[in-house]
Amino acid sequence: MVTFPRPPAEPELVDAVREACRVVAEQAGHVQIKSQAIAAYAAGLPPVADVPGLDPVAHFIEGDAEAVAAFVLCIDAINFGSGWWPTVRKRPGRSGYLTMASGLADRFRARGPWAAKALAEITADELAEVLDQDPGHEVLPLFATALRDLGVHMRDDTDGSFHRVVTDAHGSAVALATRLAGWDCFFDVSPYAGRDVPFFKRAQLTAADLQAAGVARFGDLARLTAFADNLVPHVLSVDGVLEIEPALAARIRAGELLVHDSPRRSSCAPAPYMRSSCSSPPRRIAFARPKSTWCSGPAGSSPA
Repeated sequence: MVTFPRPPAEPELVDAVREACRVVAEQAGHVQIKSQAIAAYAAGLPPVADVPGLDPVAHFIEGDAEAVAAFVLCIDAINFGSGWWPTVRKRPGRSGYLTMASGLADRFRARGPWAAKALAEITADELAEVLDQDPGHEVLPLFATALRDLGVHMRDDTDGSFHRVVTDAHGSAVALATRLAGWDCFFDVSPYAGRDVPFFKRAQLTAADLQAAGVARFGDLARLTAFADNLVPHVLSVDGVLEIEPALAARIRAGELLVHDSPRRSSCAPAPYMRSSCSSPPRRIAFARPKSTWCSGPAGSSPA
């Protein structure tokens, strides 16, 4: 197994994310935050109460706490790869992510969650059947690797219980996210200007999704950072909060490849630097601008 540097043991991951993203925001030459626009923009976002929660069809949220926790951990462990969405087989009217979530939810409804031991041995071919994708698609081995790592941690760290990740956090979303951030399957870190920049999008998103699914209740959810979703930079640019240099903007409009971990790509994700409040700003922003698109992944990513 590849060994990565780990975040500090104490649950202060959110401060490390904000500090690293502050450095990126200050040094970035391709993208600039219009700080003077933030307050008015934030005030104009939809109220938290108006933002829809998890799609109850695409997400398995009707089971017991153990099964629902298993679903949330599984879907968020593979909540990456949007650069491949143009190349996957999508369900009618569904985005790439919702296609994957729907396939996983159907499996949970038909057969229940995987046992930790089985998840630790899952193959790309098995996932291809579950997600209704071509077995040779290059994203499936990456998904399988993530799920196997999740299964190993469930098997070895929690005696096979997915919901124990929630109870072990003792009501702290930051503690839960910090724990997940130490696992390979949730290790969202990119290099920028000679330093590692932690985003830990999926580790934090998992905490929020567990509460949205009704199987966790955290007292510090508002301490999480804004999730570094690929839709956010585009929407913030369109709405006048980010200024993208013309040459980069032209490449984005043309759907050109922005290589993962490149300075231009890393510069486009300063959102975690902006504080969240009770609900994820990306979710509120996406709700306000549901038809926006963004191209910046391995194959020209898009929220669709």
